[in-house]
Amino acid sequence: MIALAALAAGAINSIAGGGTLISFPALVWIGVNPVMANATNSFALWPGSFAAMVGFRRELAKIRRWLLLLTIPALAGGGAGAMLLMHTSTKTFTRLVPFLILGATLLLAAQEVITRRLGVVARAHENPSAGWIVFVFLFQFLVGIYGGYFGGGIGILMLAALGLIGLTDMHEMNGLKNLLAICINGIAALYFAFGGAVLWRDGAIMAAAAIVGGYLGARIAHRLGRTFVRRAVVVIGLAMGIAMFFKR
Repeated sequence: MIALAALAAGAINSIAGGGTLISFPALVWIGVNPVMANATNSFALWPGSFAAMVGFRRELAKIRRWLLLLTIPALAGGGAGAMLLMHTSTKTFTRLVPFLILGATLLLAAQEVITRRLGVVARAHENPSAGWIVFVFLFQFLVGIYGGYFGGGIGILMLAALGLIGLTDMHEMNGLKNLLAICINGIAALYFAFGGAVLWRDGAIMAAAAIVGGYLGARIAHRLGRTFVRRAVVVIGLAMGIAMFFKR
């Protein structure tokens, strides 16, 4: 079950984003402690972000300035979010899970609107001031905290942040987004691993499946289209979020 969920998550992340809404609930539904499920899920989906980043390595070379600047708050925020999760009681996190899933789902549903707005905001800030850069730096830090704590929808939040500093090329933005996701999930995964919160067998199975899913997702992306997949994930996410309320 978790292999199939990770396979789907890897494919969804490569096409539209939102794979956490499939893989994390799958772990919870088979009886894994929600905190450990979140930690294991972060560890398992990390290789997919790395593979996606490699695909955009040429675009990343063009924006080294932002690459170096934004990795700092991404790493710091990811570590802070992971620490926050490990110091959250299972009871409290279990209560938050439905809200986190539904919030990430609604964020994914609004992705097209956010993307359209990026163009308008980016044109208004083609030459961002120092104050605006500091704002984006802090925004990325907050995204990192959220990503280290839960992670659903961070890709959309990061695209919004990159639009605010004036980036408009989606290939460059996706490349940088994936690199920042590696920073957030990578530092969180390390913290979870040293904290004993990762289920290694389950995580290894899911990681392998997510890599395969990411590869297959890239191949079928043009057939299904981002819009179709996004809508499907929104429906699934809403159903899972509501189901979590009843399960709780």
